[in-house]
Amino acid sequence: MNKRSVAWLFLLVSAVLEAVWATALGLSNGFTQLLPTIVFAVTSTLSMIGLGLAIRSIPLGTAYAVWVGIGAALTVGWAMATGVEPFSLLKVLFIAGIVGCAAGLKSLPADAKVREDQPV
Repeated sequence: MNKRSVAWLFLLVSAVLEAVWATALGLSNGFTQLLPTIVFAVTSTLSMIGLGLAIRSIPLGTAYAVWVGIGAALTVGWAMATGVEPFSLLKVLFIAGIVGCAAGLKSLPADAKVREDQPV
């Protein structure tokens, strides 16, 4: 697995962790519930570390857009699946648009000048 693939893997994992921390933040009730607060603290830290590692090889704007897009899509999807938010076909359509845009950014050719000399 090359450096760029590892960076994208870090980015994907950190985006999933973003959805976990966002959900835990909602469940923490303003940080008054201990377990969701701990889950929030741990996963938000790991998510930021993963994003930081990813931007060593992926341009910041692209990495951030993909990270936010996937995290937001998973957060809304989970909220609808668990009944926290009502299901809506329009929401699903817009989430698909977010994921499609993130995939489009990934599919763009790599810029050879982007920190290729730094380890991931």
